[in-house]
Amino acid sequence: MGYKVAVVGATGAVGREMLTTLAERDFPATEVVALASEKSAGTEVSYGEEKTLKVQNLATYDFKGTDIALFSAGGSISEKYAPIAAAAGCVAIDNSSHFRMDPDVPLVVPEVNAGAVAKYGKRNIIANPNCSTAQLVVALKPLHDLAQIKRVVVSTYQSVSGAGKEGMDELFTQTRAIYVNDPVENTQFTKQIAFNVIPHIDKFMDDGSTKEEWKMTSEVKKILDPAIELVAMCVRVPVFIGHAEAVFIETEDSLSVEEARDAMQDFPGLVVVDHRADEGYVTPQECAGEDAVYVSRVRKDPTVKNGLIFWCVSDNLRKGAALNAVQIAETLVKNHLEKAA
Repeated sequence: MGYKVAVVGATGAVGREMLTTLAERDFPATEVVALASEKSAGTEVSYGEEKTLKVQNLATYDFKGTDIALFSAGGSISEKYAPIAAAAGCVAIDNSSHFRMDPDVPLVVPEVNAGAVAKYGKRNIIANPNCSTAQLVVALKPLHDLAQIKRVVVSTYQSVSGAGKEGMDELFTQTRAIYVNDPVENTQFTKQIAFNVIPHIDKFMDDGSTKEEWKMTSEVKKILDPAIELVAMCVRVPVFIGHAEAVFIETEDSLSVEEARDAMQDFPGLVVVDHRADEGYVTPQECAGEDAVYVSRVRKDPTVKNGLIFWCVSDNLRKGAALNAVQIAETLVKNHLEKAA
């Protein structure tokens, strides 16, 4: 006997990826329901290679009898409907930022803190971290276990798909406009994204950081260790899919490059591709469509005691969002829900 699963925001980039991931990983679902806004109701979305689902209206959907709902429709939708789903006995796994820092809601990356899923019962809600956080903590966890990370400095190079389908459309439209000498318009981003980089993701905060940078700091502390100090600079780049990060860490104990490489290579979901030669590293273009987090260019940081540097890339629509949510659901059904799969 399997589970009834709903995907909220099924017509969006991450929602579609959630449906694909559920099918690819053969999630034990007896029924999958695609939910979106009223304007999308009646349209069809793919589920696996051969099946299609007719989208239903989220506003009128009854969550009673639904076991798990994967939410990827934005914070305001999650704020309204995730508690409704939870009250109906459905476990909501939310991809928005709305519940992440709620002390009664576990924030989970299964390779890093799967045990936190056990706390889902307080609100029947589990939060998925920010896409840039998810890949970072997978890379940090084995190093933290070995040598206790004290400080992290990270610069991100985040693709436009982090802003949804509209962000991808804007990059495409602007690029085409430049080539044919048409006017370039900005609607999704604050400045031109084509052939440019923008050091601004989400809203500015009082201290000069952006909310995206605050999310990384706060979420790493909640998922991995509140004692870790982290500072981030988050940058949007003209790449369609795949986030990259340049990561500088300082550890309590000494850690050699070889020990770091071995620990990361042995960690679930992490792949080290680190050859000091042309093409001996992974880029966002190569990780698109892949589940793993890739690490390259591991080396010593000579400017601090016990310092290491590495490059980290991952498909933000998969490990940064859809895959992580499905992995949370897999952990939930394996260890916590009573219904037999």
